[in-house]
Amino acid sequence: MENKNYKKRIIDSKIDKYLKLFGAVVIEGPKYCGKTWTARYHAKSETLLHSSTGENSSSLELAKMSPNIVLEGEKPKLIDEWQEATSLWDEIRIDVDKTGLKGQYILTGSSTPQRKGIHHSGAGRFGKIHMRPMSLYESGDSSGDISLKDICLGKKVSKNTGDVDLRKLIHLIIRGGFPGNINYSSLDALEVTKEYINIIIDDDMERLDGIKRDKHKMRLLLKSLARNESTTVTNNTIIKDIKDIDNEDINKNTLSNYLDTLDRLYLLDNDEPFSNNMRSKIKVKKSEKRHFADPSIACALLNATEEKLLNDLKTLGFLFESLVERDLKIYADSFGGKNYHYQDYNNREIDHVIELEDGNWCAFEIKLGVNEIEKAAQNLIDLKKSIALENGKTPDVLCVICGLTNASYIRPDGVYVVPITALKN
Repeated sequence: MENKNYKKRIIDSKIDKYLKLFGAVVIEGPKYCGKTWTARYHAKSETLLHSSTGENSSSLELAKMSPNIVLEGEKPKLIDEWQEATSLWDEIRIDVDKTGLKGQYILTGSSTPQRKGIHHSGAGRFGKIHMRPMSLYESGDSSGDISLKDICLGKKVSKNTGDVDLRKLIHLIIRGGFPGNINYSSLDALEVTKEYINIIIDDDMERLDGIKRDKHKMRLLLKSLARNESTTVTNNTIIKDIKDIDNEDINKNTLSNYLDTLDRLYLLDNDEPFSNNMRSKIKVKKSEKRHFADPSIACALLNATEEKLLNDLKTLGFLFESLVERDLKIYADSFGGKNYHYQDYNNREIDHVIELEDGNWCAFEIKLGVNEIEKAAQNLIDLKKSIALENGKTPDVLCVICGLTNASYIRPDGVYVVPITALKN
């Protein structure tokens, strides 16, 4: 079902690999990130499941009544939004066991389904892949001159990559990486993403599990998360933020439930704290670093236009960090890297950590302007020294990802400096 207009994604190679390893591949991620188009590129037949009117509605009913019929067709068979008919899971697992063949099914899902009605985990039969919106390299907004994998392996990089316009960078943040928005202006993308959020609140959240949630409080929570994008604020701080800014109350249980709902819809993409392989006496904080799946979501909730961000560099800095970390996750995932953040009780922080499959790890600071590179590099060097003094496992690579630098290079102190608009996997 190859489409000539399909824009290749980095995740394609992982899908190809998983189709050789598993009987079925599940592609999960937020709505509008391109799952269906990507799955179609790899599939030879399809059934689309949506609880709407028309043809798709009959497909959904058929899937619930006679799931074995839905599985008919040339393989790999795409079943889009499979969570609308969870009975398909066991039927696919049985079919995979019966035939023993790999690469039979591709399932896509925009939410984590309830496990009710599913009798088997599918371990060993299903391979799960998390899909994100487009990185700058995938959308054509990064030259791809510099490989993140090469950096993580300590290889030399040196290249003049050209000047970067601040307004262009702001546009990329507001526009985000949702494929449908790639050719839109900042204002058009902002409007589309606002409606994207409205539909999720008005429709998808109730369809998730049939529970009606307070839409007003959900909006207050989303706006608070946008105000705290790329930070490690606690749930208590969010409750206080909503009280201070909106003069409204939300209790802990409601907040926890609503955050879980957003997580199940893949709207959140938080970074876990890094500590497992430090092997030192340093006490590491356990708070997650909060992120939406795409910086455009935070921009839409804040109504962050280009002019507003030009006049609010602090907010711009957090949103730029969100953009970079989205891309680092996409790139690192392609070579088995795991993504974290670091923060300890000695007030030392690392914006982003990538742990490689061999246990080595790389530390990244993310800065918008070139005037911040020196301080960021020194922070990385000082932290590496302090970890060494504590007999911990130190990072093998130190790197500053910058927005406005016009070159990629290694400083005399060994710290990499790389512009995000030149990076690829």
